[in-house]
Amino acid sequence: MTPDEIAALPYRPCVGVVLTDGQGRVFAGQRADMDTPAWQMPQGGIDTGETPVAAALRELREETGVKRKHVTVLGETADWLPYDLPPEVLPYRGKYRGQTQKWVLMRLDAGDDVIDLTHEDVEFSDWRWMTGRDLLDLIVPFKRDIYARVLTEFELR
Repeated sequence: MTPDEIAALPYRPCVGVVLTDGQGRVFAGQRADMDTPAWQMPQGGIDTGETPVAAALRELREETGVKRKHVTVLGETADWLPYDLPPEVLPYRGKYRGQTQKWVLMRLDAGDDVIDLTHEDVEFSDWRWMTGRDLLDLIVPFKRDIYARVLTEFELR
């Protein structure tokens, strides 16, 4: 794709979930579809008519098995945060130039045993609680700036 073709593509509206353990650590999942280690927080598209919080709760349940009754929603980012996909990824996802995301902060109020990575969509092959700094060291480079902004806004860095 040419730079002009890329610039003409829209951003995909998405949500991200910052799930905390209440002790300053965040949930990070190892992507199941990547050969090299790639850690991230749950995220996904917003369905038509869905609010960002409703989409975030749905994505959290689909990707981790954690239900609404297991969390407290603490807030969401003030702004939509866009990022561009790297050029090498665009031929595979040529419908969007990147994503614009609302991030929702939630606290897990149940034990770790409610986390079930095989619940619905197998997005992650493993998971762990991490500090924001540790996650920033492990996230794919093209998402690092967004993660830094989100973790700073939620005071988890």
